[in-house]
Amino acid sequence: MERVAEERTSARFGNAREPAGEEASSRRPARPELEANERWITAAIFALTVAYLWIFRRYTSMEPDEGIVLEGAQRILRGEVLYRDFFSYFTPGSYYSLALLFKIFGSSFLVARTALVFFGGVYSAVGYLLARRVCSRASAIFVSALVMLTTLPYRFEVLHNWDSTLWACLAVYCAVRWLESPRWTWAFATGSLAALTCLFEQSKGAGLVLGLGAGLMAIAFLDRQRSLWNGTITLGLAIGMAWPFLATVAYFGAQHSLSVMVADWFWPLHHYSLANHVPYGYQNWSDATRHLLFGGGSLMVRAITILAISPCFLVPALPLAAVGLLIYWVIQMLREAEPRTVAAHYVLVCGALSGLLLSVVIGRADIIHFMYLMPLFALVLGWMIDGQDIPGQLFRQVKPIFIAYTAVAFLMFVAPMLLRALNAREQIQTRRGVVHVPVPDTVVEYIQAHVAAGEKILVYPYLPLYYYLTDTTSPTHYEYFQPGMHTPQQAEEMLEEITAAHVPVVLFEASFWQKIPTSWPGTPLSAIVRDPVADYIQHEYRACKILNSPDEWKFLFMVRKDLACP
Repeated sequence: MERVAEERTSARFGNAREPAGEEASSRRPARPELEANERWITAAIFALTVAYLWIFRRYTSMEPDEGIVLEGAQRILRGEVLYRDFFSYFTPGSYYSLALLFKIFGSSFLVARTALVFFGGVYSAVGYLLARRVCSRASAIFVSALVMLTTLPYRFEVLHNWDSTLWACLAVYCAVRWLESPRWTWAFATGSLAALTCLFEQSKGAGLVLGLGAGLMAIAFLDRQRSLWNGTITLGLAIGMAWPFLATVAYFGAQHSLSVMVADWFWPLHHYSLANHVPYGYQNWSDATRHLLFGGGSLMVRAITILAISPCFLVPALPLAAVGLLIYWVIQMLREAEPRTVAAHYVLVCGALSGLLLSVVIGRADIIHFMYLMPLFALVLGWMIDGQDIPGQLFRQVKPIFIAYTAVAFLMFVAPMLLRALNAREQIQTRRGVVHVPVPDTVVEYIQAHVAAGEKILVYPYLPLYYYLTDTTSPTHYEYFQPGMHTPQQAEEMLEEITAAHVPVVLFEASFWQKIPTSWPGTPLSAIVRDPVADYIQHEYRACKILNSPDEWKFLFMVRKDLACP
């Protein structure tokens, strides 16, 4: 009977679009799940996204960050325990979920990348369902298409950022369902997914919890007629929030690593932000890249270039717009416009987006971290394209121009990503499967030819993906070292472990220091001047071969001085 009532309510209020000039408060958000054709559209969006992202599965340019979770999951499969046996300042979700995936399907690069494909399908489907509640069908499809084309292709890598975004998307969706149908099951699901977001990335999870909590409390305070809370719902939310943390504490307590786990979780508060602090919307462009983009060519070429990269500046503006909309819709609720279901929807979603914005600003506010949250931030773009609930006559007048700009700019933005994957014809047979690269990589081939699987080598300072692809292992508690973020004490610990292990081979990136001014501009000079690990490597090892990665970074294959070069 309750479902029939929902369907009648949806048929009466949710799916009838009002004329553009009428007030937004005269209607209610749609519930697309209640209509068969909307469910089919959602399924089609999921399938189309999976098909599109399938193109990117094998492509890599050997980015430094990707191997962190891959090699960590591999360590877990070898019997090591996170925090106790190897260091990470991430919460444990990504490591153990990927280890479980490897346990079931086998440890390979393709298995991990295929999981990303399905994440992308969920991003697009959830984006459509959330946008469709307050937007026309065409606008909601537009949002899901943008998410499909831009989000994962921008950085198609196995990272903790993507699965934490998955849980955040599902948490926001369940919170919206809770707002629409106040039941303990939706509260339990919201709490569980928010807690999982914390356990996959603590800063994103904390921002999400803060944003959703503020939105829900604002709605409860401003709309006393809405019954969001009762004893059963509150208990469901509390249990949902608690059980993931209780399970995590029980596991690491049984492994005698609870105290070190807590210390590692809070480690970023003291060490992460100094080297990783960047201006809002920072683009990570080197001087050479800026010169390539803006330093040459005709005026027409520069104009086209600016149009193609303009989404890099638009995306960081979307969560700021969400903050403005949050204020606007809170004011609308204070004015007691009836009914207030649309206002409540926007307050909840904009509250979540504002909390996620805070997590980015506190961590690293560069374009990459905004793109990690594009599945949710793109909702703002959908609202603007639809335009029905955006206040002001001026915006309605410029809306056709804005829609045309958005379509052209984002198509130009995504084209190089697709072409890069399609044109990567170089294949490398790694010990974790075949990968495609844009230009030849001599590192993997040389290591596999001269180092046996399972052997210990040191990749220093920062490209743990080579450990995973070559099936070699680090002799230390660390997969990588970032000057200025990792501490001098950790450098000394690494040095002690390297010395004790008598590591025969070192893969040393001699060009790493060129990346620091662009990637980590806040790095203190003192962290660069003195590097005891690099000094030890240069003193105790000799170079045998210069190797190149696809991004043209130089690596020295080095052996201990008492050993002969292969």
